[in-house]
Amino acid sequence: MSEGEILPIAVAVVSFNTRDVLEACLASVVAARPPETVVIDNGSTDGSIELVRAGFPDVRLIVNEQNLGYGAAANQAFASSSAPAVLLLNSDTVVAPDSLEALGAFLAAHPGTAVVGPRLANADGSLQRSTYPYPSAADTLLGESGLHLLVRRVPLLRERLWRTWSHDAARRVPWVLGAALAIRREPFESVGGFDEAFFMYGEEVDLCRRLHQAGFETYFAPVTTVVHLGGVSTDMRGPEMQREFLVSKRRYMLRHESRRSAARLLAVLRAIVRARLARERLRRRLGMDRPEVRGAISAWEALLAERGLWRP
Repeated sequence: MSEGEILPIAVAVVSFNTRDVLEACLASVVAARPPETVVIDNGSTDGSIELVRAGFPDVRLIVNEQNLGYGAAANQAFASSSAPAVLLLNSDTVVAPDSLEALGAFLAAHPGTAVVGPRLANADGSLQRSTYPYPSAADTLLGESGLHLLVRRVPLLRERLWRTWSHDAARRVPWVLGAALAIRREPFESVGGFDEAFFMYGEEVDLCRRLHQAGFETYFAPVTTVVHLGGVSTDMRGPEMQREFLVSKRRYMLRHESRRSAARLLAVLRAIVRARLARERLRRRLGMDRPEVRGAISAWEALLAERGLWRP
């Protein structure tokens, strides 16, 4: 495409029991005037479906009888739209009025780019970091230990790490957080879309990795800002989501890395689970014997007992 052109972008929102935030998300999307808007509902029971039908009659609504997972829903969104690119959104996001034009212009100017992630912001406007390296034992330890917070204080080191750099310029990256992804249709379909074996967590990492292997690029581009609340549909089932996170990490490593690398990462994750279990047991001994503490203890114990999860 020539300079100044804008690639048309449809918008697809994946929702599961997020009625409280879905209305604001769709209102912002409608204001951005996309050529197509699709909502994929993964079996919500909180009134989300009725909200879309009543409040946004021009939005194409696809209702799944059960939760098929994020990747499967995203694939449905691509199949039910026709624009050359799709902005895939979590339902707990709010887009700026210029988002589609800005992202469409970036994709038009970078024909080798398959995925571009905008700047993400927290509800208070502060930066939400959204670029990461491919999963590894070292990066997981850096993130979970809190050492990345110290790295942010060292300018020369800060700009070298994906977790800590300033997010102030467009940059080719390994992968970007899936809360808001502008994806070019042709390369997406050429690699088979999202791998539906990833039910939740890891699907965007796997997609960006396969696109890279196919010769396409992933970019972070702060050409527009999307507000992302984060965790709205998963907070209600924390222990279950923790297990799904582990399953996805294991699946990714066995698919893309050596068994030795997978074993190292699983060892780090197991140590993290043991540390969290020890923390909750200590809280109970100190008198915080509340239902949520007992539930967390049971959840961590159950995870550690699943021996098959920890074997590469």
